[in-house]
Amino acid sequence: MQTLVTGGAGFVGTNLIKRLLSDGHEVTSFDNYVTGYKENEQEGCRYINIDVREEFKNWIREFDVIFHLAALARIQPSIKEPATSIDTNFNGTLNVLEYARKKNIPVIYAGSSSYHHGLYGSPYAWSKYGGEELCKLYSQVYNLNTSICRFYNVYGDHMITSGDYATVVAIFQRQYNNGESLTITGDGKQKRDFTHVDDIVDGLMKCISKDNRGDIFELGSGENFSINEVANMFPNSNHKYIPSRPGEYDKTLCDYSRAKLELGWEPKEDLPTYIKKWLEENKWE
Repeated sequence: MQTLVTGGAGFVGTNLIKRLLSDGHEVTSFDNYVTGYKENEQEGCRYINIDVREEFKNWIREFDVIFHLAALARIQPSIKEPATSIDTNFNGTLNVLEYARKKNIPVIYAGSSSYHHGLYGSPYAWSKYGGEELCKLYSQVYNLNTSICRFYNVYGDHMITSGDYATVVAIFQRQYNNGESLTITGDGKQKRDFTHVDDIVDGLMKCISKDNRGDIFELGSGENFSINEVANMFPNSNHKYIPSRPGEYDKTLCDYSRAKLELGWEPKEDLPTYIKKWLEENKWE
């Protein structure tokens, strides 16, 4: 099967490509390398340096399915640069769907759990939901097969460990490795549903054979931990509290019952086991 992964040099995209190649599919990646990295490139995948906002509509290659993961995927950078976030996440999705419409290619879209916490809390939340609405529009008007997979706080191999797009688990790993205090925003009581990237990839793959019309599948662990609890999973670490940030919310918690019923999907990994294994592999006592 000919597959296209937008954002294929990024965190989730890299793990998805590894799975697609392992399953014997032919894979092409589109990435502009803003949050993707050359070192993530996998042998056997064709990588194209391309920005989905501007050039995707001119691409003529045929694909059997598109995994649309390309996005600027964090709240704080979107507050700093709203136009860039909205342009990438909304207009980029529009370009992908236009191409898919003309070629009648199913699209599997990476949505966001930020939907549940207010669409106007950040440009990121609004733009990702806007992408979902575009998927529904193209399904209803053009009968395009689209699936929406909402991600929660994803962790695992190939995480970004520094900069504006780093996530809390990766930041804690880097700080712990460097002997630094773990930085906790606010009071640390905010709770997050942490989902392993392998579970996310499994959910995306299960959408391939489905004939959907903007159907939404929540992909999360169904369990959440406070940031304080996560920090305490790193033994003998010092903690440093920093001011809370705009656009953040108190709690995420996934109800994956529809994904279980319709996709046969359930999460298999959990955060405490992941961190314990990481500590063992890095010879931390």
